[in-house]
Amino acid sequence: MGRFRMPAIFLAAALAAGLGCAALTPAQAEQGSWIEPPANMPKKRPFSEDLNFLFGALKVAPDDASAKAIEQRIWAQWIVSRSDTTNLLMSRVVAAVEAKDTDLAIKLLDGIVKIRPDYIEGWNRRATLYYMKHDYGRALADIREVLKREPRHFGALAGLGLILQDIGDDKQALEVYRRALAVYPRLQRIPDVVKKLKEEVEGRDI
Repeated sequence: MGRFRMPAIFLAAALAAGLGCAALTPAQAEQGSWIEPPANMPKKRPFSEDLNFLFGALKVAPDDASAKAIEQRIWAQWIVSRSDTTNLLMSRVVAAVEAKDTDLAIKLLDGIVKIRPDYIEGWNRRATLYYMKHDYGRALADIREVLKREPRHFGALAGLGLILQDIGDDKQALEVYRRALAVYPRLQRIPDVVKKLKEEVEGRDI
């Protein structure tokens, strides 16, 4: 898959509109949820696996259980850094999130992306926290950084689709969700969201 490029005009519009202030409506709450890594992840980097191989296996996984196992192996490669300092800071991020201190978690992630800009989970986790704060402009900027480094990041793609739905751009959300499913056909909840959006955006099949 080629490098994903978020349209600059869309990002600028999101920032200018101050979209981070609106809470989700009940209808929006029924959409797909933000995709996060499994709770129980290794604290040390596991044996390095070929991500191209894992993504190939993910695309052809015969059932949900197999797909989930492969997904966890991909997350394991993403989430554990080769840097002890980064891993320590990430453990503090997790503790801050568990303590519901989102501002501290974001400050810690600011440091992580500064010292290790190649560590995509730093950008992805910060995007998640900005989304939780309804700060869509900053969430979009961080998602863009994730997808520049890993266009196959199904979590970031799903998050982008969710934000697009929240701001009412169902057509582009559908396109982004389809990109996510091209990478991970059994991605949780997203196939149902795509089916619903397809009917709303493109109409029902005759």
